[in-house]
Amino acid sequence: MRWNSSPAWIILVYLAFGSLWIILSDWLLGLLAHDAAQLVQWQQYKGIAFIAATALLLYGMLAVRQRQLARSEARFLATFDQAAVGIAQVAPDGRWLRVNRKLCTILGYSADELLARSFQDLTHPDDLDADLELMRAVSAGERDTYALEKRYQHKDGHLFWANLTVSLVRDARGRPDYFVSVIEDIDAREQAERALQESEARQRLFIQHAPAALAMFDDEMRFMMVSDRWLKDFSLPDADLRGRGHYEVFPEIPQRWRAIHQRALRGEVLRADNDFFVRPDGRTQWQRWEVRPWYRADQSIGGIVIFTEDITRQKEAQREMRIAATAFETRQAMVITDDAQHILRVNRAFCETTGYRQDEVIGRTPALLKSGRHDAAFYQAMWQDLRAHGQWQGEIWNRRKNGQIYPVWLHISTVLDEAGRVSHYVGAFEDLSRHKQAEAQIHSLSYFDVLTKLPNRRLFIDRLQQALRTSERARRHGAVFFIDLDDFSALNDTQGHDVGDKVLLEVARNLVAAVGGDDTVARLGSDEFVVIIEDLDAQTDPALLQAKEAGEQLLAAIRQPIQIGGSDYVMTASMGISLFDGRSDSVTALLKRADAAMLQVRKIGRDCLHFFDSGMQLALEHRVELEALLRKAIPGQLQLHYQPQVDAEGRTQGAEVLVRWQDPDKGLISPGDFIPLAEQSGLILPMGQWILHSACEQLARWAHDPVSRRLSLSVNVSPKQFQQPNFVSLVADTLDASGADPARLKLEITESLLFDDLDRVTETMAQLKARGLRLSLDDFGTGFSSLAYLRSLPVDELKIDQSFVRELSPEGSNAAIVRTITTLGQSLGLDVIAEGVETESARQFLHAQGCSYYQGFYFARPMPIEELEHFLHSAS
Repeated sequence: MRWNSSPAWIILVYLAFGSLWIILSDWLLGLLAHDAAQLVQWQQYKGIAFIAATALLLYGMLAVRQRQLARSEARFLATFDQAAVGIAQVAPDGRWLRVNRKLCTILGYSADELLARSFQDLTHPDDLDADLELMRAVSAGERDTYALEKRYQHKDGHLFWANLTVSLVRDARGRPDYFVSVIEDIDAREQAERALQESEARQRLFIQHAPAALAMFDDEMRFMMVSDRWLKDFSLPDADLRGRGHYEVFPEIPQRWRAIHQRALRGEVLRADNDFFVRPDGRTQWQRWEVRPWYRADQSIGGIVIFTEDITRQKEAQREMRIAATAFETRQAMVITDDAQHILRVNRAFCETTGYRQDEVIGRTPALLKSGRHDAAFYQAMWQDLRAHGQWQGEIWNRRKNGQIYPVWLHISTVLDEAGRVSHYVGAFEDLSRHKQAEAQIHSLSYFDVLTKLPNRRLFIDRLQQALRTSERARRHGAVFFIDLDDFSALNDTQGHDVGDKVLLEVARNLVAAVGGDDTVARLGSDEFVVIIEDLDAQTDPALLQAKEAGEQLLAAIRQPIQIGGSDYVMTASMGISLFDGRSDSVTALLKRADAAMLQVRKIGRDCLHFFDSGMQLALEHRVELEALLRKAIPGQLQLHYQPQVDAEGRTQGAEVLVRWQDPDKGLISPGDFIPLAEQSGLILPMGQWILHSACEQLARWAHDPVSRRLSLSVNVSPKQFQQPNFVSLVADTLDASGADPARLKLEITESLLFDDLDRVTETMAQLKARGLRLSLDDFGTGFSSLAYLRSLPVDELKIDQSFVRELSPEGSNAAIVRTITTLGQSLGLDVIAEGVETESARQFLHAQGCSYYQGFYFARPMPIEELEHFLHSAS
């Protein structure tokens, strides 16, 4: 012990000097005083000496106290400033009083800049009220602390989310003194959570299972911290050792340990795998130990840490560590059983998921969770697989304590002992109820009309294909009825969409009531319905009469008065009919013929039906002519336009490439006319390759412009393009030839691709991703939309179809679809972009749901490249 640095020695020295002074002054007084007057005079000097001695003593005590405070403050500042999270002391009015380095890094300001501000200056306005209300509740004593997620503004202007935890420090009178705020950037949340889980697991292992002891000392070998195990090992379970000297508590400690301590205080790390000591109870305990220094913020040695482990129980501890590491390094519901399947331990997530308390399941078997939905053969196969491979996973139905049956994804693994025998089973499961509900909702949105609940276009086509096969096998006719309500748009405009929706619902019910149970009624669009009637006569003429009679019944059903809000509405419809026998008809041809027949009704007078006839061949000849013109137009008459894609702040992040056809004679031809024609004729392949090549060259040119080098281009890829065996190499060669950055190219594919060959499509997508491209699932919500497959697809983005965005209202059916898609994208970590954004209200609604990016007339129309570049430079 260094006497010149010990507070106790300093006080003794000052006390000794003061006492010696008083004694010497007394002796000198008696020696030098010759008479009473002189004695009184010397007595005055003695008083002065006493006062001086007392002052000297008080000064010494004050110096000791200041030294202790300085050391304490140094330790606090080192801990505060070196913390891995942002920490600040905040005044009750919001001013920063003290900030650490990490907080400065998170917010981008220097400490002086932050101290000149308040937290309100850097808080997003939408989050400020909640923060202030929680501060008020803590100040009023209504709660001790609070935590919330909120947005801060970085010095460079960008907003970021952070976790905030706040506690209040009160002064001696109980009044609010200052707040302690801990701020953590959520951008690193996943890594921090993993590190926290590992840290917590190690701490649990240390505290609950490891037979180890830990003690921390300062540089004068005084106790700073000890673990419970240390106290237990040294028979000091109730001792308060903090601040006491190690050699004071253990005066008979061997000299070799004193030497080890001194070596560690000089910077050495010492350890031993086999050592022993005699416990106070007389038992010899073998141990593994380590002694190492710990350092202050200024890198000076602050003391030592001693770690000891009782290795007489090492194997048991290792087994417990393996169990705990397997079971609790996850957020999933966990259950650990012995080799006879008796439950030994469950975690909190297990109790929250199943509804059982720990004491209700310990000792029982997982059979208490059986739902009754799986037979004995299922469990037999599961256990055979588990014994063969050491693990099993799959979907299974469980039963909660309250009787509710729910699906889980279960993973079971075995834990082996040193001899390779099964010692434990570890089960982990995740409640799939929400995923199932979302999947069911997406399935419903994919196959059924949201308003009427009738089959949508996708399910209708599937039903029609089945009807064609049945017709061919039975050698009987069927008919497709294409129905378009007359003047429905006028009804919507005059009476409002609410009345229009109710009319559509009643029309749907009347149509369903008018057909047989095996026939199909579907809604294809706004006021377009289609009906499939099967099992008509085998001969054409009788079948025509039956179809005509059925059509008239459908028209009569539509004419039934519809009462809404005390008013009657009578609707009529135009109907086109196309017969089929399944031998030579295709779905596409049938729909074209029925649609053409319906359009013919429009010309001759509404509220009637019409069959497709040879006169309508003229329309088909027009398509043939258009196809011939298109062959000559590629690529000379094609033009590329670009529609900007922006983020939530309105900043352009890229653009979608759109093709236009300017025919010399016919003028501008709508993409809705020539794109489907290009798909059917196969011309989409050279057209698509030209578009891809042009987009890559544009990206290469943009790379030299500071304004556009960060932008990306989205290119639509047709199913036929994507299905080419050499599609990946075509894209790679195009990128290589142009020199474009693959990361700036985004390919948009439609959900219809997923129906052809999901495994092959997924493999192609993975190859494109491996080359650095980004993938977007276009028109999401109108087709496949299956959660089970979406989770396995390597996509980066979901694109909400414009049909859901253009007629968007907070309470409408489209809003429910948009919410579902954005929630799904967020849960899967995907970007979400909405196309067709034309109003501020639509943008606000999408932003509130967490939509990442936007595209539509509200921001910018499609434009030639010259206008786009002018648009970009004017906005920069």
